[in-house]
Amino acid sequence: MFALDQLLRLHIRSLTPYSSARDEYTGTEGVFLDANENPYGSASGSGDFNRYPDPHQHAIKQRLAPIKGVRPDQIFLGNGSDEPIDLLIRATCIPGTDSILIMPPTYGMYEVSANINDVAVTKVPLTADFQVNTDAVLASITDTTKLIWLCSPNNPSGNRLQDDAIYAILRAANQSLVIVDEAYIDFADGPSWTTQLDQYPNLVVLQTFSKAWGLAGLRLGMCFAHPELIAVLNRIKPPYNISAPTQTLALEALDHEADKNEFVRQILAERQWLADALTAVPSVEKIEPSDANFLLVRFADAASTFAGLIAGQVIVRDRSRVILCDGCLRITVGTRPENERLLAVLHHLHRRVDRAELPLGTGEAITRPELVSNA
Repeated sequence: MFALDQLLRLHIRSLTPYSSARDEYTGTEGVFLDANENPYGSASGSGDFNRYPDPHQHAIKQRLAPIKGVRPDQIFLGNGSDEPIDLLIRATCIPGTDSILIMPPTYGMYEVSANINDVAVTKVPLTADFQVNTDAVLASITDTTKLIWLCSPNNPSGNRLQDDAIYAILRAANQSLVIVDEAYIDFADGPSWTTQLDQYPNLVVLQTFSKAWGLAGLRLGMCFAHPELIAVLNRIKPPYNISAPTQTLALEALDHEADKNEFVRQILAERQWLADALTAVPSVEKIEPSDANFLLVRFADAASTFAGLIAGQVIVRDRSRVILCDGCLRITVGTRPENERLLAVLHHLHRRVDRAELPLGTGEAITRPELVSNA
């Protein structure tokens, strides 16, 4: 039986959180002389930000809850997903004693945050097809394993992890938190793991406004979990972790969910078009199936291809030194002109354009029929 108190570090269980001025008075009307703010406004010249923001982002959570099918008390909002990643480690892992379990290749901040907090990292690599090695994971869980991280859809491979494996880990690891990072869930088929929160009190789900919502510059991450754990995260976070402009713009975005859905539709169409087009690039050896907004592509010579793309001012991510990703570049799905520019540079690099070579600086579209047949 899962017991959150037994998982938390001893001093966290009894921690008294900082009480901010906006915790003590939550109203919006009155003369505010409680928080030592500048009463005259802001020197920014582009808005009034002289008042501290809501420390618990109540308006966003009330608006977000029905969209995600959860309750407001199951939501924590962080400065990007990196903040809840760090807070989960700090709340549960005793430095120099406890450990987390990750499944590389995966998102690098799990390990970085553990290293910062002097927490050991157990690594159980994914299988060759980027799925969970369930038996190996279960065999690697010990009494010191406080957090188990699963990235689904996975970064950098792009695929969604099999549900059966995640269920098996949730059931077996009832003394650990099992975190499913769904940063790319909007681009995948099937339901979110948020639908299972009430069945598994040790389940934590991370999502973000950075990808499908197009708000990466705002740095706003979502964490969904049992209300008891959400209350712990609220106790240990900085008092005003989400700025007033971020809260305002996030609320505006939530009123435009249809726009987000249209972004997703366009990205999915471009993902298929780009995957089809890349099969005609001579140096492409394999394109991994993707449930995300990027493709992991294996090239015959990833190093020279990466350098050539940089020279052509097309910036992708070199993942060739990551486990199981030898020779791979991770390519974000762009707009049609951006994707065509990528293809133009790739064909230029390998001297396989059917007509005169395209100048690298123009961004002209490729016109080969086999590459645009799905447009």
